[in-house]
Amino acid sequence: MNRFPRPRSFRSAGLVPVLAALLLAPAATRAQGPGVEDGRWSYLGGDAWHTRYTPAAEITRDNFDELTLLWRFDAASFGPSTSRATPSYVGDKLITVTGERRHVIALDPKTGELLWSFTEPNTHRYEYSMRKGYGKGVAYAEVPGRGGVVFISTPGFFLWALDADTGQPLADWGQPIAIPGFSRTGGVDMVADLIRGWGPWEAWDGRYDPYMGIPQAIGYITSSSPPIVVNETIVVGNSAEQGYNQTRVENVPGDILAYDAATGDFKWKFHVIPRPGEVGHETWENDAWEWTGDVSSWAPMTADPELGLVYVVTNGATIDYYGGHHPGDNLFSTSVIALDADTGERRWHYQFIHHDIWNYDTPQPPMLLDVVVDGRPVKGLFQATKQAFLYALNRETGEPIWPIEERPVPASTVPGEQLSPTQPFPTKPPPFDLQGRNESMLIDYTPEIHERALQVARENDLFAPLFDPPTVMGDPAGPAWQCPSGGGGANIFGNVAADPAAGVMFVPSSNRCGRLSLMPASESPLDSPAQTGRTYSEWSNAVGRGARPQRIDQTVDGLPIWKGPAGRIVAYDLNRGEIKWTIPHGDAPQEEQDLIRNHPLLQGVEVDAAIYNRGRGGQATLVASPNLLFATGVAADNTPSLFAIDKETGERVGAIELPSLPRYGMSSWEHDGHQVILVQLADGLAAFGLPAALPAAGDAH
Repeated sequence: MNRFPRPRSFRSAGLVPVLAALLLAPAATRAQGPGVEDGRWSYLGGDAWHTRYTPAAEITRDNFDELTLLWRFDAASFGPSTSRATPSYVGDKLITVTGERRHVIALDPKTGELLWSFTEPNTHRYEYSMRKGYGKGVAYAEVPGRGGVVFISTPGFFLWALDADTGQPLADWGQPIAIPGFSRTGGVDMVADLIRGWGPWEAWDGRYDPYMGIPQAIGYITSSSPPIVVNETIVVGNSAEQGYNQTRVENVPGDILAYDAATGDFKWKFHVIPRPGEVGHETWENDAWEWTGDVSSWAPMTADPELGLVYVVTNGATIDYYGGHHPGDNLFSTSVIALDADTGERRWHYQFIHHDIWNYDTPQPPMLLDVVVDGRPVKGLFQATKQAFLYALNRETGEPIWPIEERPVPASTVPGEQLSPTQPFPTKPPPFDLQGRNESMLIDYTPEIHERALQVARENDLFAPLFDPPTVMGDPAGPAWQCPSGGGGANIFGNVAADPAAGVMFVPSSNRCGRLSLMPASESPLDSPAQTGRTYSEWSNAVGRGARPQRIDQTVDGLPIWKGPAGRIVAYDLNRGEIKWTIPHGDAPQEEQDLIRNHPLLQGVEVDAAIYNRGRGGQATLVASPNLLFATGVAADNTPSLFAIDKETGERVGAIELPSLPRYGMSSWEHDGHQVILVQLADGLAAFGLPAALPAAGDAH
């Protein structure tokens, strides 16, 4: 197999070249991945490409303000509603997950009435899961000989195949699970497949207990996103213990698993920490590949069924903020991996962070779009990240669409840590949010205000580069600044969307910084008998007294010294690799806007009125349609809202009030000839449409 050379600016990707095919390709035709035909929303992101784009076009800027509440589903009977889930609309049902038990529920899309539910029996491995409420949704497929099938991965790390009409586990599917109360069919114990052939398990002196799962001393696994069905294969990701809470170095690698959609038979496993003889094994020094883990794929996956590829993004290795026990670049951590969905063969990969200690894993799924760059059609993959980069890759080959350069980054002062001397920096598209902190990011409404902001930044040592490494407690430099923080950039709280017809992508982001310091792991208050692993790391995340300094006033007489917005939505033209527009996420509270507008230092000064509204922290939930971009947010008077935004200009052209604060899972689809916008709330779901879509009196729920 021929491969592209691996220069320093592209060292992470092993490739299967198709340049000749590209040169012979016809003029690009705009495309969208399968899943939204007939007004449906079949995948978590609408289509297999995760564009969160609906072809439904009934709702326009002219009638948006006429939207009315069609129905509301209260999830209280299933316990607290899951914080992040998007229902799949498959024609005659809405199917999603709710509650910490990750109940699977089917609703009538016309009325919101509950049609059926499925709940997995309790196990210790469920009780121990740290991602119970993060299910995000389900996978759905029309399986030959089976009809509509719902696939779900659970907090206990079981895979279920359910009849979409009844919610019952499929007959003659999977393997019997030897736990009292479990169905004898329709399920798979994925832990057994995950640990089979893994050294620490093979050396374990004990029998496998399916009720307990992986022995806690050697590893932990759960799931926080649904599987994805690619042609005839179910591909399943996973999630691990939160790295910022860990103190010990052992864990199980989050290998990718695949099963036959029609039978539940195991198909393949991809090792995310390469074993001897596998590509990338040399990037794990100190024999860490034998006993450390994570590199989980906790974010949603995307797929190109035509190419037969599934795209998986990964977490860092065990643990966050310190990696002295696993020196090397650590493939395939914090990477995107393109796998053949039928065989599990790696087609290509690209590593976004070498030896990631910053908790800069990739919460957003890869976005697939067909674009035209310099007159050349490109099947693109676009990855929004916590560090506010948008990586642009050819999804057939992994080759960067525009150059990505390896640039020097700061070295660590922590004893035992060996960071990569460089990290990948995309040259295009530009970042969608602030990275690090420097003088150019300070407010400059007037020279006097800028000078005073500069004084605040210098006196408090607020300037920092991107990839600033953590320090140890007691370091005279204090805790390192991390900008964006692990909770900033494009994160788990919102979602990207796109207009595939235009080659435009919309990215929500939060402008947040944090402080990072380390303490001896054996002394950490985070440590407890519930921790996974046995061997203490030299260092781990510092918590408790002295770990973080007192809050610093980063204002000039109340004016925030850093340029806004605090939260934003950024639109990219990905044919050109350029930003089209940037707008605030919702509205800053009116009192905050008035403070800036009426500030004594700004009286008589001509300023752009946009500076008054810095928006809200956090991130919007987005859905695009042929006519509009729909975005959740909060208005200046603190009203939870759904906004209509002009996709070309970013202008807000409509707003309606929501019943309560919105959450992650918005979608839009067409039922009975009418477009519906479904919004997830803290306590359930709310469906909106034009008055003609209201249920008839006899159908009311």
